Amino acid sequence: MLRLVFSTGTEPGKWFRRYRDMHSAESLVTLDSDDATSTLLAGEADLALTRLPDLRIDDSFHVVRLYEEAPGIAVPKDSVYAEVGEDLTPADVAEEIVNYRIGADALVDVPSVRTALQVVAANVGIVVAPRPLLKVLGKKQVVALGFKDPSVPLTEIALVWRKADDSDEIQDFVGVAKGRTRNTSRNNVQKRSARDKAKAKQARRKPQGTSKTKPLPKRYRGSQQRKRK
Repeated sequence: MLRLVFSTGTEPGKWFRRYRDMHSAESLVTLDSDDATSTLLAGEADLALTRLPDLRIDDSFHVVRLYEEAPGIAVPKDSVYAEVGEDLTPADVAEEIVNYRIGADALVDVPSVRTALQVVAANVGIVVAPRPLLKVLGKKQVVALGFKDPSVPLTEIALVWRKADDSDEIQDFVGVAKGRTRNTSRNNVQKRSARDKAKAKQARRKPQGTSKTKPLPKRYRGSQQRKRK
């Protein structure tokens, strides 16, 4: 049985379904957490779907990066920004109160984001954080929009596990997250040898079909017969 913890703001439900389809309903136990890495470090999970960067993850861990999170901005639902519904720039919100903003180190304090969003829901200020996180945590009174600001660092979502705890179950889930299906299971994939690849390459170079020898024109047939004599 694989124990997996996933960070708040990620939505890996489709991966869970595919993994269980490949194994069984009881083969995967999942837990969501504001700090997935902490759960992994505590030994309460075998695999973490977590947000990077994270200074606690060192060379003793395997890291498979899956995707980047776009920066976002949370605004009150009744604001003119929400009414227009377009991406914002720093100039657009220059006079707004910033309740939370992701730092230059790209570290995200999820509990602080949750608290700051409550203030936005009260129609006060904004929050700048990864947009997927804002969408998950945002209440009915909050709208998450795109934020075009090159100074906001990008965060990444990755699968992380201890090298010492590597297993077939973890590798199977990594394959699912990267697009592997039941029909392309790593156990069913047969890699071609170098010899097979060379033969295939030679076969591609050969002209298609067999060429037939054309009969000699009449004017040459006599000379050919004389040579045979």
